[in-house]
Amino acid sequence: MRVGLFLVLGFWAQVVFAEGLCHGKFLNPITDICWKCLFPLELGKLTLLDNSPKATPEVSKSDLPESICTCPGMPPRVGVSFSFWEPMRLVEVARQPFCFSSLGGLKVDPGVSVQAGAIDAIESGENSSFYHVHYYIYPLMYWLELLEESSSCVAKEPFDLAYLSELDPTWNDSELSSILNPESLLYANPIAQVSCAADCAKSSVSLGFDALFWCSGCQGSVFPLSGHVAAHVSGVQASLLLASRTLFRMHRTGALRGSMGEKALCHTFYQPVWRKAQYRTQMVYPIPGMSKEPFPCNPIGRSSVPWEPGREFPVKGENYTYLIWRKRSCCLG
Repeated sequence: MRVGLFLVLGFWAQVVFAEGLCHGKFLNPITDICWKCLFPLELGKLTLLDNSPKATPEVSKSDLPESICTCPGMPPRVGVSFSFWEPMRLVEVARQPFCFSSLGGLKVDPGVSVQAGAIDAIESGENSSFYHVHYYIYPLMYWLELLEESSSCVAKEPFDLAYLSELDPTWNDSELSSILNPESLLYANPIAQVSCAADCAKSSVSLGFDALFWCSGCQGSVFPLSGHVAAHVSGVQASLLLASRTLFRMHRTGALRGSMGEKALCHTFYQPVWRKAQYRTQMVYPIPGMSKEPFPCNPIGRSSVPWEPGREFPVKGENYTYLIWRKRSCCLG
């Protein structure tokens, strides 16, 4: 499902920019990106520069590589290890199918019926919801030619729309989605779900428990890998949970890989179970999280309660887009 998708859709879809159908904007790398989330910059385990948001926790020094590194080749490449946070993906959460907020509010009408997003009340008195997601390859540092001299530090990828949930039959069928994660049956029990409360508490003050990979902290359970949110508290909470599920799904399919630590110095590596500590999320639509705020970018699982007020509102504030920051370790040399 690479963005050749748009080429395919172009033959059988009607593209419209119609008032009221879909709202959005193109990201401005100056006004919409919190560049403080790039920090700290680390040489080995030594911090060179730390201008990161103070409320955003950093990975443990034990997860950082040693200073001197060697990569295989003829001749072998010797260098120094370097670590930073890289903006590299966008996850867009939409109530309307084929609504692309990140593309300026582009609405595609494929002429087929696709389940629309909704928020519904359930018998317990709580709400449940369903959203679609779109996953973009978004290599900002490559576009802006930062660290371009080192091919091992910045992935040289083109912009790509790599996943649309509207074209995935497992996204609106929680049982069918277990094809990708059959282990979800092991964690569909009260004990496993209660453990997410501990993950919520820890991720709200530091980083969540990587061992509790089935939890997305205060947002809820990563499983099932579908668009159904059983406990919908707010649009921000539900969209963050679906962003987490999308990252897990991309790891399981090999579209996302391990990128931090000693093992990632020469190249990223296959990581079918994600490490939550490897990621930060920054809301960029409808209202970007910026450096002047106390919580511009957040670890996976942190409660959205401190920063979400005013970021959910009717019509133009019902879709959400998150810039995904990835911890990257590489060998400079």
